[in-house]
Amino acid sequence: MGKLHPPALPLSGGCSCEAVRFVINAVPLLVYACHCSECQRASGSAFGLQMLVAAESFVLARGKPKPWRRTGAEGLETTWWFCGECGGCIFGQSLQRPGIITVRAGTLDETWWLRPIAIISLRSAQAWQRIHNNAECFHLIPQDVFSLSEKWRQMWRW
Repeated sequence: MGKLHPPALPLSGGCSCEAVRFVINAVPLLVYACHCSECQRASGSAFGLQMLVAAESFVLARGKPKPWRRTGAEGLETTWWFCGECGGCIFGQSLQRPGIITVRAGTLDETWWLRPIAIISLRSAQAWQRIHNNAECFHLIPQDVFSLSEKWRQMWRW
């Protein structure tokens, strides 16, 4: 696969009602699709598409999201941030991943360029789900998702 052309920085996004808006000023670390039952429930779909970014590159441009803290199946305690108006989940932060923001990739204004480098938690995937994009696949959540970061970045011409 040749190198792809992503959108120009900064990236922007927000919730459905646009009461909360954000800007990302640096190249994301990676994008992955998670098929765990928690991501299915949170997204209301077959998987959640997540984008990891450096915390210093993530800026809230408008609004004040509300927090909700949860310990997931893998023991990762995460605070998820939602719009207080429309209830849209926008991003998460975890003490186990300091300096990293997990952005719900579907909240970006431009999503046409998103390509997950990994598909995780396939043990919970829907039976009809097909995996494309030559992504690396994991039955469970890998211990070190950041090992995939360099591979994801090499796909792009930033």
